[in-house]
Formats: sequence, C-alpha cells, structure tokens
Amino acid sequence: MKPTRPGVLVGLFIVFAILTWALLKPLYSDLPTVPWTSIPTVLLLAIGEFYSGWMTKARIERKPDTKPVEPLAVARLVGLAKASAYGGAIFAGIFAGFTLYTADLLDQGVPRRDFLITGGSFVVCVLLVGAALYLEHCCKVPKDSNEEDR
Repeated sequence: MKPTRPGVLVGLFIVFAILTWALLKPLYSDLPTVPWTSIPTVLLLAIGEFYSGWMTKARIERKPDTKPVEPLAVARLVGLAKASAYGGAIFAGIFAGFTLYTADLLDQGVPRRDFLITGGSFVVCVLLVGAALYLEHCCKVPKDSNEEDR
C-alpha cells in the first residue's frame, strides 16, 4: 500500500466543493436544514483516530508498558486511515461548497444557521483528514538498525 498523497486529497476537496456549490444554486431552497450532529460525530472520529495513531506508534516502537501490535491490526488501521482521509476530504469539499454558497445569504435565518453548521463541519472534516494522515504515519514500520549496517 502506498502512502496517501496530499495532492489527491486536495483535488477531491476542490472537485466536491465546486460540484456542491454549483448544485446548490438550483436546489438549495428545496433542501431541509443541515443537521448539527455531523460536528460532534466527525470530531469524535478524529479524536479516536488520533488516539489510535498515538497508541499504535507507542506499540510499534515497543515503548515500556505496551504490548506488541499485531501486523494485521496495523494493516487494518492503515486501511481505516486511508478511507478516513479520502472520505474526510470529500465531505470537507461538500461542506465547503455549502459554506461558500450560504455565505452570500447570511442576512436570512436558515442560511445563517446552515453556514455556521457547515463551517463547523468543514473544520472537523479537516481535523479528521489530519488525524487520518497522522494515523497512517504512525503505522509505518520503523527502520531496523541491523538493516542499516548491512
């Protein structure tokens, strides 16, 4: 598995932000209000991935009071990290498109509420992408000192 490339994440973000912004022009008035529950949900995912990365790194480096980590568990964590990074970038783009569209309508009540919720959701999606990249980084196998001597 190759490391996640930030350029791909930025590309996904831009494409989904533009698509969302363009689709909201004709559809915004027909949509229900944006639920606020995405903010704490994604924030908890980001915190969980950051903590998992921190603990996995300690276990891979064989820090005191930690158990060795199973290689299959690390592979699963890398899969989770990659999926979270791509999903977070896509949803960050969707929320950014929503935020950009509603920024012009802040004098109205419902769009102002949508602006605040989608802006907060965008921020926590960026935190999720950062936590996912950190988790992926923590799952790298450290270089063995014996291999460097060869």
